[in-house]
Amino acid sequence: MLNWFRAVLPREERFFDLFARHNKVVIQGAHALQDMLQGGDDILKHCQRVSQLENEADNITREVLTAVRRTFITPFDRGDIKNLITSMDDAIDQMQQTSKAVVLFEVKEFEPTMREMGTLLVECANLIGKALPLLQAIGQNVPMITAITEEMTKLEGRVDDLHDIGLKELFLKHRNANTMDFIVGAEIYDHLEKVADRFDDVANEINSIMIEQV
Repeated sequence: MLNWFRAVLPREERFFDLFARHNKVVIQGAHALQDMLQGGDDILKHCQRVSQLENEADNITREVLTAVRRTFITPFDRGDIKNLITSMDDAIDQMQQTSKAVVLFEVKEFEPTMREMGTLLVECANLIGKALPLLQAIGQNVPMITAITEEMTKLEGRVDDLHDIGLKELFLKHRNANTMDFIVGAEIYDHLEKVADRFDDVANEINSIMIEQV
């Protein structure tokens, strides 16, 4: 009876607009992070851009949480909405943590494996952008949502592999040289891996919503 009642009442669709706005910022953040990993004279500018975008994402997250409290009928469970936007926000928060580490340790150059990880993170952000609109009609889009979230999980696994490969290469490069260079490089690798982990969390939240709704 409750499901029928919810079906006949108008839903507040602005949540999907807010999700889309937030994801747009996340994609921009991933591109800024990717640009940062190219090194060069503009590293600080790209780091500042990531921080600016993280602030924008925080503002949108607050809008979503406020809307959850004030909306009578939501597209799906309120807790799921909170978990989804929070996981999305965690991803760009971790991007900011990565850029902060780069500024703190005055990193000027990045390993090719780091740059490859950055490219995969952009792919993850773009996949989220493909999955979110499908949540407006979950029953019709189960195969596509499943395929997208599975691809995100595969990308997260590839980032994990690159993390391990990169650490090994870093160790071989610096084992007879500057230990601090290895420590700093390992820190950047760990931050990049955590960004992928946060994207995987988003995929898990999307899967959870899909399972509850079908």
